[in-house]
Amino acid sequence: MTPPILTDRAALARHRARATAFFLQEEARDEIQERLTEVNRTFTTPVVVSGFPALWPDFPVVADDETLDLHQGAHDLVIHALALHWANDPVGQLVQCRRALQPDGLFLGLMFGGQTLHELRACLAEAEAEVTGGLSPRVLPMGEIRDLGALLQRAGFALPVADSYTKTVLYRDALHLMADLRAMGEGNALMARLRRPTRRAVLARAMALYHERFATADGRIPATFEVIALTGWAPHDSQQKPLRPGSAATRLAEALHAAERPLPRENG
Repeated sequence: MTPPILTDRAALARHRARATAFFLQEEARDEIQERLTEVNRTFTTPVVVSGFPALWPDFPVVADDETLDLHQGAHDLVIHALALHWANDPVGQLVQCRRALQPDGLFLGLMFGGQTLHELRACLAEAEAEVTGGLSPRVLPMGEIRDLGALLQRAGFALPVADSYTKTVLYRDALHLMADLRAMGEGNALMARLRRPTRRAVLARAMALYHERFATADGRIPATFEVIALTGWAPHDSQQKPLRPGSAATRLAEALHAAERPLPRENG
């Protein structure tokens, strides 16, 4: 089954070519590098998947196209750098990364999660419904951490882990936030996006709702960015594996120093 086409890749490329604000990408790069220092491993054949190769001058970089320019078993580290949320087939991207890894190679990916821009999404949706009586796709649907962790397993990674952190950025108003999103290269690149300018009444109402519901004491508005980190390893015989059911050598009650009570039998 072919996944639905959510992202207009040509529009995304245009947005990225005009990008001038890279602070979230730079923070993601720093987060990845910090996490790598915690891994007791020296990587000799790393590769980065990114839409902004200039941010990774010390690494070989491939574009985050639907088909990644990666060779099977060529790398001991694959980094997917804050671009996976734009993939039309995220599982396919993860499978390609796993196949590119050598046995016991590490995958580390950062992507925006489902809580990202929840304030803006809610205000725009309500404003558009009030003013026009309908809704148009404006913000990319993003996965929740539980679902994204399951994607690692579906892609065949061993020892999968998903965790997240949030960053809150303060803006003068909703228009300032939307301008910054465009400067980040994160503007609306949905295939089903509205192809004409948003009505001024919609934007004005969204700005008012955002200020009413979320403004800080000094009148600025917060924008939440949730970043989900996905970690997994290419399978290898040396890795820890779960015990088979019934193979435990110690009873749970003994480990907890608790009395063991048998379950009551059902009659009949």
